[in-house]
Amino acid sequence: MAKDELKLSGWALILGSSSGFGEATSLELARRGMDILGVHLDRRATLPNVERIVAEIRGMGRQAEFFNVNAADEEKRKQVCADIASRGVKVRLLMHSLAFGTLRPFIHPEPKEGLTKQQMDMTLDVMAHSLVYWTQELVANNLFEEGGRIYAMTSTGSGRVWATYGAVSAAKAALESHIRQLSLELAPKKISANAILAGVTDTPALRKIPGNEKMIEVARERNPYKRLTTTQDVASAIAALTYGPAGWITGNTICVDGGEEISG
Repeated sequence: MAKDELKLSGWALILGSSSGFGEATSLELARRGMDILGVHLDRRATLPNVERIVAEIRGMGRQAEFFNVNAADEEKRKQVCADIASRGVKVRLLMHSLAFGTLRPFIHPEPKEGLTKQQMDMTLDVMAHSLVYWTQELVANNLFEEGGRIYAMTSTGSGRVWATYGAVSAAKAALESHIRQLSLELAPKKISANAILAGVTDTPALRKIPGNEKMIEVARERNPYKRLTTTQDVASAIAALTYGPAGWITGNTICVDGGEEISG
């Protein structure tokens, strides 16, 4: 670690830790001194990547415990929190980076191809409401450090529209609202909460969005740096925001995008 880099400590709980922003942030926080609790949902084919992440974290001399469970499942959430409690540790940082939702239009010439109530409910539950439930569980069981941090990954979809993105847009708007409410209610515990709005980033989640190639092309042209945001850009920003004095920053949607959002 370079002398001018911020040294961190404590445990980080990363929801969505096996790829994209969650993976990069897990590794960056470990490099800066934090131990990592990861929650992910992977099948056998992608488990080798999870094993690599865990090995890298432990190779830095940090502790890493990853749970292959559905983060939106109430019983699994309770089990993970019970495991954390059994370790006698507290969480300094909670990151919500769950990207699992339905990409269907609201209106379709064939009604059966349009978004269903079940799909809408699932998308908002996983990508927005689960943040509240995890926070409630941690606070109720006294597993959050005073002075802790909460980060939730949002996107420009919270205020813009793309075909088939409606349910995810609704989830991102709800997520930002949840962050504002949590920042108010957790202030007495000195826990800050912020949404992180990354610029267009080439992640597995982005690649699932129809028309992602055009989004990437436009972002490269629009961004003042003429490149995409990277997961490392976001991980480094989260590490900086986790430094002690930055706790006064709360209730915001913070753009980490090289100026992309204002260059339109």
